[in-house]
Amino acid sequence: MNERITQYIEVFGRVQGVGFRPYVHRTASALGLDGWVCNVDGHVELTARGRHAALRELVARIREQAPPLAAVRHIRVTDVPSGATTVGSGFTVRASHADSAVAQREIPPDAAMCEACLRELFDPADRRYRYPFINCTDCGPRATVIEDLPYDRERTTMRHFPLCSPCAAEYTDPADRRFHAEPLACHGCGPGLAWDDMTGEEALQAAVKTVAGGGIVAVKGLGGYQLVCDATDPAAVAELRRRKRRPTKPFAVMVRDLASAQRLAHVNRTEHGVLTSPQRPVVLLTARQPCPSGTRPPSRKGERSRDGEGRAVPRLAPEVHPGTRRTGLFLPTTGLHHLLLSELDRPLVVTSGNLADEPIATDDAEAQRTLGTVADGFLTHDRPIRARYDDSVVQTARGSVLTIRRARGYAPAPLPVPVSADLPLVGAGAQLKHTFTLAERGRAHIGPHTGDLADVATYDAFQRAYTDLTRLTAIQPRAVAHDLHPGYLSTQWAQAQPVEYRIAVQHHHAHVAAVAAEHGLTGPFLGVAYDGLGLGADGTLWGGEILVADLTDYRRVGRFGRAPLPGGEAAVRHPARMALGYLHGAEPLGMPRPAPWLTKPFTDRLDAREVRTVRDLVERGVNCPQASSAGRLFDATASLLGLGDTVSYEGQAAVALENAAGTRRASALPWRLTRVEGLWVYDPSPTLTALLQGLADGVGVPRLAAAFHTTVAEATAALVERAVDAGAPHTVCLGGGCFQNLRLLTDVGRLLRSQGLRVLTGGAVPVNDGGISYGQAAVASALLARQTKER
Repeated sequence: MNERITQYIEVFGRVQGVGFRPYVHRTASALGLDGWVCNVDGHVELTARGRHAALRELVARIREQAPPLAAVRHIRVTDVPSGATTVGSGFTVRASHADSAVAQREIPPDAAMCEACLRELFDPADRRYRYPFINCTDCGPRATVIEDLPYDRERTTMRHFPLCSPCAAEYTDPADRRFHAEPLACHGCGPGLAWDDMTGEEALQAAVKTVAGGGIVAVKGLGGYQLVCDATDPAAVAELRRRKRRPTKPFAVMVRDLASAQRLAHVNRTEHGVLTSPQRPVVLLTARQPCPSGTRPPSRKGERSRDGEGRAVPRLAPEVHPGTRRTGLFLPTTGLHHLLLSELDRPLVVTSGNLADEPIATDDAEAQRTLGTVADGFLTHDRPIRARYDDSVVQTARGSVLTIRRARGYAPAPLPVPVSADLPLVGAGAQLKHTFTLAERGRAHIGPHTGDLADVATYDAFQRAYTDLTRLTAIQPRAVAHDLHPGYLSTQWAQAQPVEYRIAVQHHHAHVAAVAAEHGLTGPFLGVAYDGLGLGADGTLWGGEILVADLTDYRRVGRFGRAPLPGGEAAVRHPARMALGYLHGAEPLGMPRPAPWLTKPFTDRLDAREVRTVRDLVERGVNCPQASSAGRLFDATASLLGLGDTVSYEGQAAVALENAAGTRRASALPWRLTRVEGLWVYDPSPTLTALLQGLADGVGVPRLAAAFHTTVAEATAALVERAVDAGAPHTVCLGGGCFQNLRLLTDVGRLLRSQGLRVLTGGAVPVNDGGISYGQAAVASALLARQTKER
């Protein structure tokens, strides 16, 4: 086995834009191998010559010790017959070339600045000292600058910046960590900052001065513009809310380092890991109480308290995350962020550069047009943004990371699809929290989060993102999966696509199928789908569903009791209307609705004219679609408890209800299951009656909010138990936006596990509508695979 042999090695996965070729070069050279490595379309190929043991070791190291940002999914090794190819002395990196017929393509996500670059950023002796766009093979922009594959500088937006001599030397030096780092740049040859007619450090200081003075700055980030202000300044935060038209939805806050995050919020081990990960998502954390009594902290700019070690701790303005004890914190992702935080030395609101419900701005002219009335100044640069990516948002539970918004840092990295179809396909997604998913050969790429498709600009952004990602991945769908709702723009888009197959997937089946697919399930499972609204197979609106399902079909076995939505979508924006719908028109399931004397304190605090109008709509059945929705029941309960009669963003009332409940334990309110048309149905009337009785008896709102969560969890466990007793599978998938509520998720999970059931929920895929497209793709893929098998 000492003779020298030659092998041709193909490596598939996330192996471009992650320092993979330099790693292979160093490893092969260290093992004494001759040959070459190069990018080929979306994968890496190499030819290596040497002793068999060294070649075996090379493959093992590629598989087991790849660079941190890489994901090796498959390696194919082929022995090359003697004389079939010529391999010179030494190991080299060859020029890339395209061969789209060979392999699947994978687009590397952006990665936050690494520790080595951070040290250089603040080292006065380093030539990249205070350079905002510093990066290397281990960090920096990827998905937001790539124009095509194979991944080389000339196919990125960095092609506009020819390398200077020192950077070119680093780029071609195998011993340098910037060897083939495609976004490589420095003060002399790379992108630069601008503020009006100022550039460089002067532009940075203009932005710093504006934020320090209470102003709002639009900062051009990796995947789009961000709006930045002082998070400790109540006036600045309030003004940002007014200008951005975002009255109450919490803002994300960027802090300088982990210690700063720990002074503002409780951070457990899992949260610590995800905060400091290369993805750098916004992490929802439990805020530290600003005052021992729980009273509202003083609304003074820069207000500080002292931690246990006597260090000054800045207090976030109460306007940052009103109505919730949880705050979204994240660490800097770029050199520019680090410089801003270093200069300002305070937490900063860093939120999407858009007006409410619009996509984030990426183009400079677009930013000036849309954000001109919001920002007091623009800190921009001359590197184009090729793909729009907002910040990702996650939370943690039971040691797991649960994705709420899959965006920068995570997307568009592929996820597995457990049943692979022969045809490439696309899941068109839903209407809110919109994403699309491209799937082919057992892998799915979830596109960037785009938002509410009802907005014209968002719909345009979706179409542009779809065009770009199909080109980059080389996936040209021949089938499209879509929601049942004909009014969704995603459904209408799907109907217009020139494909061979159009597959309608029920909304809640897609929710639980997304969970099942993420966990690799191919057989039957029990699905619990709780969300706001989705069109059901019977033409009514669903949202509190128990399904026995697999990836190809489902059967409804349980649900929540129905109630009318007075005024249709108006009820979603006005939880008080939803409460009136339950009080005056809840589905008759054998228990009386709350007595008038119990409802009077609630109706008396509302506008009498609206109460009469809603009651009339309900009694006449005019514009009052029926919904079996868990989300709408949460809204109604929040309104009855005085936690919100109107909302400015989806889920606001439910967030207030979860916040009121906190971690308080409380016994369940009365609840009841009944049998209706072959389904087990949770009747909410006894629960709402007891809720109002509790208010009348002087029971505190926090206790009642906690009791309501306990009630829904117990009713859910009973619905699942009935299904299992009737033969349903023992694996339960929890999906739908209601399971972003950690109190509900924790209580339901605990009760189901106590029944001996396996409980799964979304981790990498959002359980909200952001995961619908992935669920659609998984269902369509399984259906097409079955169809092929049956031929």
